[in-house]
Amino acid sequence: MKIRSILSFTLICALATVLGVHAAEKEVSTELEDKMDEINGAYRKLGRQVADATKNADSIKQVGVIRTNAMASMKLEPKKTKEVPAADQAKFKADYQSKMKAFVADLDKLEAALKAGKNDEAATILKTLKQDQEDGHKEFRKEKEKKGKKKAPDAEKK
Repeated sequence: MKIRSILSFTLICALATVLGVHAAEKEVSTELEDKMDEINGAYRKLGRQVADATKNADSIKQVGVIRTNAMASMKLEPKKTKEVPAADQAKFKADYQSKMKAFVADLDKLEAALKAGKNDEAATILKTLKQDQEDGHKEFRKEKEKKGKKKAPDAEKK
């Protein structure tokens, strides 16, 4: 009975240690990441319904959610900024803000197309926004590490 208690206690301690280490490894999301998650959720919903003119009212609402979060994101700084040499950080931030302003301008075009009932045009604009998002993430978002694989320090430069 005593051995069973000791084994149970040891197992619980080991499990708590593993879970604690795993929780410590997770990064806390930044305000910018939270805003981008909001954008992503609205974008995904919009992507499913943009071609359906009967859902234009909700599509316009989703564009508003994206715009609100994009405008707030412009005032924030990507995590990757800290990885950029100090001499280049101002340019990096200015480039980020410029791309976000262009993104918002495209949102205005998307909203206008939806209000005019031009859903085919809206779908095309949405594809452009998706490409802009992918390009922006490559340029401004810190690369996420793959599970179980640590990035080699000099692999970032290649």
